[in-house]
Amino acid sequence: MTQRPDRPSKASVNLDELLTRVDNDYGLLSELIGIFKEEFPRLLQSLQQAVAREDLKNVETASHTLKGMLSGLSVTQASAIASRMEQMARAGEKLKLANEMSLFEHEVADLFPELDAYTAEAKS
Repeated sequence: MTQRPDRPSKASVNLDELLTRVDNDYGLLSELIGIFKEEFPRLLQSLQQAVAREDLKNVETASHTLKGMLSGLSVTQASAIASRMEQMARAGEKLKLANEMSLFEHEVADLFPELDAYTAEAKS
């Protein structure tokens, strides 16, 4: 069995949960992370633009998609923030969206290096 990588000091990913989801298959984990890294920047930009324009329909759509992607990778805190944004948009609440967007951006700021560490471990 491959030894798990050291966790960053502020881990965003619940690695134990994620490894259970992929049945400890580091190859599959690496593939999922690769797909996520391709799609995430475009979706994040879409969400940022929708929040800036107060476009609630697109905030709802983008945050829903991000919630699912992040949940699938066991990124629980960021997924919860995306879920709150989705609910706020659905309820027509514009006032706190910018604040939630800031929280979301902060939460995912170190996500790629963390995922890269897990991918590197999967390849070794």
